[in-house]
Amino acid sequence: MTDMNRRSVLKVALGGAGLAAIPAVAMGASPAAAAPNSDPDLVGVGDTSITLEFDDQLRSRVALKGVDLTRFDAGEALLVGDKAIEAFAYRGHRTRATRHPRHGAGVRVTIEGTSKEGVHKTVELTSFERLTGMIVMKVTYTNRSSTALKVTGWRNGAHELLETPGGFYTFSGTTYTDRRDWVMPVKDGYVQENSLGMDSSDYGGGTPLATVWRRGAGLSVGHVEPVATILRMPVRKTDAGASIAIQDDTARTLKPGRRLSTDTTFLTALPGDHFVPLQRYRDYMSDIGQRAPKVPASAFEPIWCAWGYERDFTVEQVTGTLPKAHEVGLRWVVLDDGWQTNEGDWDINTTKFPRGEADMRAFTKEIRDAGLRPRLWWAPLAADPDSNLIRDRSDMLLLDRDGNKQDVTWWDAYTLCPAYRPTVDYFVEQAKRFIGDWGYEGLKIDGQHLNSVAPCYNPKHRHARPEESTEGVARFWKAIHEAAHAANPDALVELCPCGTAFAFHNLPYVDQYPSSDPESSYQVRSKGKSMKALMGAGSSYAVDHVELSDNGDDFASSYGVGAVLSTKFTLPGTGAPDKATDLTPEKEVLWRKWVSLYEKNMLPTGEYRGELYDIGFDKPEAHVVATKRTLHYAFYADQWDGTVELRGLGRTRYRLTDPFTGKSLGTATAQHNTVKLSFERFQLIVAEPIG
Repeated sequence: MTDMNRRSVLKVALGGAGLAAIPAVAMGASPAAAAPNSDPDLVGVGDTSITLEFDDQLRSRVALKGVDLTRFDAGEALLVGDKAIEAFAYRGHRTRATRHPRHGAGVRVTIEGTSKEGVHKTVELTSFERLTGMIVMKVTYTNRSSTALKVTGWRNGAHELLETPGGFYTFSGTTYTDRRDWVMPVKDGYVQENSLGMDSSDYGGGTPLATVWRRGAGLSVGHVEPVATILRMPVRKTDAGASIAIQDDTARTLKPGRRLSTDTTFLTALPGDHFVPLQRYRDYMSDIGQRAPKVPASAFEPIWCAWGYERDFTVEQVTGTLPKAHEVGLRWVVLDDGWQTNEGDWDINTTKFPRGEADMRAFTKEIRDAGLRPRLWWAPLAADPDSNLIRDRSDMLLLDRDGNKQDVTWWDAYTLCPAYRPTVDYFVEQAKRFIGDWGYEGLKIDGQHLNSVAPCYNPKHRHARPEESTEGVARFWKAIHEAAHAANPDALVELCPCGTAFAFHNLPYVDQYPSSDPESSYQVRSKGKSMKALMGAGSSYAVDHVELSDNGDDFASSYGVGAVLSTKFTLPGTGAPDKATDLTPEKEVLWRKWVSLYEKNMLPTGEYRGELYDIGFDKPEAHVVATKRTLHYAFYADQWDGTVELRGLGRTRYRLTDPFTGKSLGTATAQHNTVKLSFERFQLIVAEPIG
């Protein structure tokens, strides 16, 4: 081979507009220089395409719009002990057109190489025209040596996004017990492992995608397996930029002559933040049948939750609030935690409902008679230690490899195995009773343990693999969703996994996704943007009580991202535990105003245009929802005095209005799309076509 400044390169350009492979040629840019490649032989695939170039050791470099984002990195490696086998001498490649029955037309490139350790590597790369900027990847390692290898894992999509002025932001769809932001800046010393496993006994799982981006360009990795899979996607700040990868840490022995294939993973290179990469992932998974369900119209109706009265509520407190909830404009009533004797048995607390089921049926009728819809709080897959369920059916317990129970920390309960048929049947019957017998029209299913579970080693379950429990969570939700809708086709199933990052494989069996115990208004908005990308138009993202937002009254953050409004207000003088939730006359005026504005424009039914603004780098923070030809803008900052750009305007003139105050803000066109604003906290703008 030539010296380091004349490295041979196999040029493989992949992207939504096409894919091709060009025979190895010499090129002048060394890996260290990573200069933008302007070689005329490189196949261009549009301004949102990804290009991969492989060198003679099968290291790869990523480019976007002809600009190199990375150096030549060991993108795929086999981990053996504390070392990585990452250099593979190029042995050839082949290219063929392909057509997937659901993804459509594409091209597949297969590249092969061999390491000095005697491991043969085959990299299969596929790009589809409709999935611009996304490369689907599977790597196979064959041990052609005479020695068994103690493999400790593998990694794919390992690249370092090179630094440019302004720094980096990252998105992680994985779960942490501290309930950290999903979107955050990447500062010096930043390290986040982003495991799809369990962060504790009852926190874990998530959406298998992580993104790191700088201004105008980002890299994302993840997997597209049809079931939840325990991998991690580490993001780190490096001296030269920020690194990302997807990695498996399963130890195994690779005997001579045997093969190891990675999970099917992907790499994207796209401009902007994490929104479009999540859309690409969503589109791919939708093609294989994992998509948001068609939700009932009631999924967009605003919500009053009785949780303001907390567990020690009285029925009189709840029923006494119904007229006010209806007057404010709310349409759902959620009976929260405290109606039951314990988690597990789910028997009715007769101190609150003395006649048991008869009183419960009368309660749901009273809600409907008030012009509202009843919804019931429930936390399946958990059982209290003193419950009859634990006493009589301890076989349902999820046990770790040492035979230990798994704690549900918030309720002093134990996790039950979702992949054990008797567990599924038990909770399916409960869902049928709540909807079909008691008269509830929706379920608020709650608990951080519901997102994912650890591998189960309970011998009574006879799992073929311990990971069947992790994979079985989604199938559990499928059974619950089908049971609820069999009892009432218009039933609504809400899943609130208490501060965790939603596990994507569960979501096709959920009708409403709340902001899940947000710790700030920023979390309301950033989670909203993420969920809108992940679930698409027609899905229902709801706020988990406005009282959890900044100042306890930030309806603007939920309204502006197209979220369903929700509140847990209480009536003054009714003995609520926290007076801060009381609906004072001043608050009632504000609550009514926001609900009226919500019902007028119904932004949750519109199209969220998350590709127009970068949530990390664009200031002030901006969100847009389109309803037909009208664009609804929302800007957020502690304080702002300057111009904002109205992106996404079409070929017409627009009348600009502040919908909250009714004030005219002039007119705009796509060519003259800036507006001078001065505001605190938020500014809404409606851009309505003229003529």
